[in-house]
Amino acid sequence: MANTFQEPQEVLLLEDFGGVEEENLKPLDYVGGYYVRPGFYEINGASALPDGVNFTITSHSAKSCELLLFHRREQTPYAVIPFPQNYRVGNVYSMFVFGLKIHEFEYAYRMDGPWKPKEGLIFDRTKYLLDPYAKAVTGQSEWGRQLSDGAFYKARVVHNNFDWQEENRRTAIPLKDSIIYEMHVRGFTKSDTSGVMHPGTFAGIIEKIPYLKDLGVNVLELMPVFEFDETRGSREVNGRKLLDYWGYNPVCFFAPNTSYASEVEYNREGKELKTLVRELHQNGMEVILDVVFNHTAEGNEQGPYFSFKGIDNNIYYMLTPDGSYYNFSGCGNTLNCNHPMVRDLILNCLRYWVITYHIDGFRFDLASILGRSEDASPMNKPPLLESLAYDPILYSADLIAEAWDAGGLYQVGSFPSWNRWAEWNGKYRDDLRSFLKGDDGMAAAAAMRIIGSPDLYPPKQRGENASVNFLTCHDGFTLWDLYSYNGKHNEANGWNNTDGANDNRSWNCGVEGDTDDRDVLALRMRMVKNACAVLMCSRGTPMFLAGDEFGNTQFGNNNAYCQDNEISWLDWSLMEKNRELWEFFRFMIHFRREHPILRGDTPQCSLGFPNVSLHGVNPWEGEYTWETKVIGVMYAGIKEQEDDVIYIGINAYWEPISISLPALPQEFRWTVAADTFRGADAVARREEYIENCYVIQPRTTAVFLAVKL
Repeated sequence: MANTFQEPQEVLLLEDFGGVEEENLKPLDYVGGYYVRPGFYEINGASALPDGVNFTITSHSAKSCELLLFHRREQTPYAVIPFPQNYRVGNVYSMFVFGLKIHEFEYAYRMDGPWKPKEGLIFDRTKYLLDPYAKAVTGQSEWGRQLSDGAFYKARVVHNNFDWQEENRRTAIPLKDSIIYEMHVRGFTKSDTSGVMHPGTFAGIIEKIPYLKDLGVNVLELMPVFEFDETRGSREVNGRKLLDYWGYNPVCFFAPNTSYASEVEYNREGKELKTLVRELHQNGMEVILDVVFNHTAEGNEQGPYFSFKGIDNNIYYMLTPDGSYYNFSGCGNTLNCNHPMVRDLILNCLRYWVITYHIDGFRFDLASILGRSEDASPMNKPPLLESLAYDPILYSADLIAEAWDAGGLYQVGSFPSWNRWAEWNGKYRDDLRSFLKGDDGMAAAAAMRIIGSPDLYPPKQRGENASVNFLTCHDGFTLWDLYSYNGKHNEANGWNNTDGANDNRSWNCGVEGDTDDRDVLALRMRMVKNACAVLMCSRGTPMFLAGDEFGNTQFGNNNAYCQDNEISWLDWSLMEKNRELWEFFRFMIHFRREHPILRGDTPQCSLGFPNVSLHGVNPWEGEYTWETKVIGVMYAGIKEQEDDVIYIGINAYWEPISISLPALPQEFRWTVAADTFRGADAVARREEYIENCYVIQPRTTAVFLAVKL
């Protein structure tokens, strides 16, 4: 985008300073039409203070820096204020400008310095630069509307005066007690079927809080809400406009995405997002942000130049020896996370979201990049990850790693943790997907995942909060599509179906895609219920994708990153169509919350059972062969000073299997808490006592509860 320098057309005169006495200004410097003084060097970004605004920015290699002031929506600065050279301390430029009123201007920077591309130095004083610490960004307040020719990003100074009312700042929910619901802010309510007044916004989610509370989830994981440019790389395929819908290309780490607000917010510092967090907290729910610190929207050599490239390109990005960009993110560039300057930026950013927005935790996209050194090699003890683990402000915040990157570094089970980091358990996803559809040789691995993956996360070393278990997420098939398609169908993305994962471990239940075959539809419903039951009865933290609870489909698209349409938007009409599925999800979520033994070890029960045990067709047969298709897992402990024993039996075979459950003392009986073969009558038949034998129908999961007579 073009952003060349033009001389300012207007400056403020002394009488415009509003109450600042002339005699008080005489000892100060007068630069670019403003009285200024050296600023507060330890306060990053732009901060409103009495009598003016403090501006601080850091550059290691720049030779000079200028502050540019703009009227709202204008592209030509009305004032250019060079930082006097004596206002630079070390590598920090800081200046207090008197008389500025934050509602009346937007700002950017311009820096001059060496042009040595092979050394990674690409300073260009004709470029306007966005403050990396900007708390609000102007330019794209309306979703899908591209910056006009010659336009560029500018920053706003914001107030922090939000009324948190009687927000419930309670003790954080332990991860093992969390049920994470991953959602895209826009896609959650954008469809007309959502029935909200403010579709596709933070306010739309607020309207759905009663639904979420009834469903039983207690943690929302929001896909990226940092300011991003959804029009980046926009194109048209078969008459449909495609956008960077997911938002994994951040423009600014400190600013919320303005187009997710239902009203234009100017200098209000994310009021609608804060309102969402406040309302969720008041309803017993937490908020985790999906954060992207592995790359930025500036991309590679062909990408735009609007911030880090013009400030310290060779510091903020990992560069090859010839000055090109390493690409371990798959998006063109890689942030140099363990350089001290970048490390401080990330740490300050996360502290800001916790302090100012009351965010409860973070999921780090492609987190293995955060552990790479400046030469791109994996580090043994990455300073950034250690700093985040021990930071006192982040102490109660959840830290969840997507423990791999696009460069081939896969660290599931080995991500540096300091007993603090949790991980998206990709092996849980893969092993359970394979076992549940009946693959050979997967029983032992599946059983290990169900009981908390102790082979990956030894309890004495990693505790009970290390594994985030999931079968679906934004990246891949929805749960309904997992059992409706053998292969991906991403033709609508315009890449001839070459994009997206090929290793899906999915099964179409006999027919590819949509069908009217009742038997196939019944089998798909059962397979989805199986996945839900197993997920909710697994040790670790369950996470599932918004809409899975009522069979939402993306029509076989497993990489819907660019689809801002009915492919990605939740179809809420399916909630009634698949009411049986929704009721089952709701039951299993509440069942998990009611039984702490499913979430972690409790005191030993009085029946002599171990806390966790594995079984097969017969009790206590926990040795599985290549052909094994039946798994039994029993949890035993104490709930409210009473024995609590739960058994989950999974039959991944295509024929009925009769199993024997562990024998109970005479005063106890097994009841069926859930049976996925039973259709609408799947749950809550606890008055039905059974003997120790039970026939589990083909491709069916049954959950049993021991009750005292």
